[in-house]
Amino acid sequence: MPMKSRRRRLREQAAAQDLATPDINTTPLIDVMLVLLIMLIVTIPVRLDAVDMTTPPPHPAPPPRPPLVVQVRIGPGELVRWNREPVPSQNRLEQLLYEAAHAVPPVELHLHPSPRARYDAFARVLATAQREGVTRMAIVEGPQEPPQP
Repeated sequence: MPMKSRRRRLREQAAAQDLATPDINTTPLIDVMLVLLIMLIVTIPVRLDAVDMTTPPPHPAPPPRPPLVVQVRIGPGELVRWNREPVPSQNRLEQLLYEAAHAVPPVELHLHPSPRARYDAFARVLATAQREGVTRMAIVEGPQEPPQP
């Protein structure tokens, strides 16, 4: 019996604590906020003036021009050809690559390494192109040169 009375007493205390918690009445706060919002909307001036502008019709953009393609062939040994013309020296190759890097319209290099070309010759051409600022390069595989008449 004492156990039930203790439980009953604890339940009554818990119920009394739940009833004693104060709640904030937010209705007046919401009413004041709505009144302020309505006042703000009413006091904003309505813009009735407009700017009449006539704009020219849009012109279609010209189609992009394809880049100029330069064929760089790296043959057996140290042989390098620039559009079928042999490049006599490293200085001349640097000059051609610099001109290609800064040309307008942009120039795209197509590198054609021969299967019998030395790797260091190919690597030297790549390094020189990078050093001179060439950004458009492609390594092309396939037939080297068409037969010349």
